[in-house]
Amino acid sequence: MPLREEYCRLCWVQARAEAAETGARPESLLPELRHHQLFFYGMTALWDRRAKPTPIKHARRGRPRRPDPAPAPPPSAAGCQQTLFEARRDLTQRWIGEEYAHHSNPWLAWARHNAHRLGEARGWPRRTRLTVDRALVLLLADHAEGDTVRYSEIFPMLRSRGISVERTTEVLDLIGVLLDDRPSSFEHWLESKLDGLTPGIARDVGDWARLLHDGGPRSRARHGTTVINYLNRIRSVLLEWSNRYDHLREVTRDDVLAHLDTVHGQQRHAAIVALRSLFGRAKKNGTIFKNPTTRIRVGQREEGILQPLKPEHINGSVTAVTHPADRLILALAAVHAARAGAMRRLQLDDLDIGNRRLTIDGRTRRLDDLTLQLAREWLEFRRRRWPDTANPHLLINKQTALGTGPISRNSVAGPALHGQPATLERLRMDRQLDEALVRGPDPLHLAEVFGLSEKTAIRYTNSARALLEQLSEADPTTSPRTHGSTP
Repeated sequence: MPLREEYCRLCWVQARAEAAETGARPESLLPELRHHQLFFYGMTALWDRRAKPTPIKHARRGRPRRPDPAPAPPPSAAGCQQTLFEARRDLTQRWIGEEYAHHSNPWLAWARHNAHRLGEARGWPRRTRLTVDRALVLLLADHAEGDTVRYSEIFPMLRSRGISVERTTEVLDLIGVLLDDRPSSFEHWLESKLDGLTPGIARDVGDWARLLHDGGPRSRARHGTTVINYLNRIRSVLLEWSNRYDHLREVTRDDVLAHLDTVHGQQRHAAIVALRSLFGRAKKNGTIFKNPTTRIRVGQREEGILQPLKPEHINGSVTAVTHPADRLILALAAVHAARAGAMRRLQLDDLDIGNRRLTIDGRTRRLDDLTLQLAREWLEFRRRRWPDTANPHLLINKQTALGTGPISRNSVAGPALHGQPATLERLRMDRQLDEALVRGPDPLHLAEVFGLSEKTAIRYTNSARALLEQLSEADPTTSPRTHGSTP
């Protein structure tokens, strides 16, 4: 039925859309219309706004702030229509303004209430709360019982609008509607490493790598770095065997020995360990008849003598770091020989400034003046930068300040020390070696102070003993404190 000037509503919508593209007036385009876009009821505003989303307007001074979401109970469980087939949605063009959102939706009300509570507990800034609330309106305005929100669907939409994906998915996971369908990075890496192997060999190698990574009923999961190193060490020989064999059962003892003759030292040790693990798993699964690595001795790995860092290398690293967090991390490695994982796990309660105590992995030690000063500088910077954060970890950054998790391993290393000879790992090793040089090569003392294992403590004492012998032969009057060790 004609509604306005003998033209229906859909004709006016189409004229306004074309006028926005050409710059003409909608009234002048009405007589020339020969078609119009069809709509479902209630979608006119969505179609009008999807091309040019209205940006978020910040609250001005004097304007009343948006009220907090009202408390809402969890949606009551009710019968729902079973899903006939999975249909992926394209949410990148979706736009639902506040005035068009169905705020009566119980799932949306429940999600907004949980987001408000979570933001207060984590110390989210107001901007983060508003953007997460906007994202929930876009995603859950028409949510029904039994629906799921896929990570792959919401990621491009939220990223294009500058909305925090991590905070939004945290709320969706809290109310139980998130389906994390992201592909595993390990599986993607494993597929690239299995490329080029014959199907029979690739099947056994894939099962072995997944068992190492995920663990099993009678096998503990290994560290991801261990799995990567194992497969990288033997991939070249697996590619060579794939050119001649179709399955691992065809590999003989002579093939293994021929490969081991081409590698030496630490590479040979790592290769035989990885091959023994691979064929042992295949023998247990029954995919090979005989283990070709049986009775091939691994042997003792020859350890070189650890050398202390030069003073100019240490001074270069000290000069390179300027951020308060990086300076504290450098002190923890150089003075307390703390590993990167131990630094990430440090809690605020582990630092007792009043009693000058620091607890690292359950071992309490005295705070020296340098570490105490750097810790105070970092705590003051943290208080000014993130005054409302609820993260209990000592070291945080702008990503983890809104949550409760630790910083990443790359954040501990920091870009400031890239290219420096004195890295955090070298500084940690130099501190332990310096303790053995100054206090004497006593493995029990090193194990007690730094929590080292027996083999590691013996390795440091052997290196310290060799360095002291070399030093005494060169100049019997020289003290080990001046032999390039960490002050």
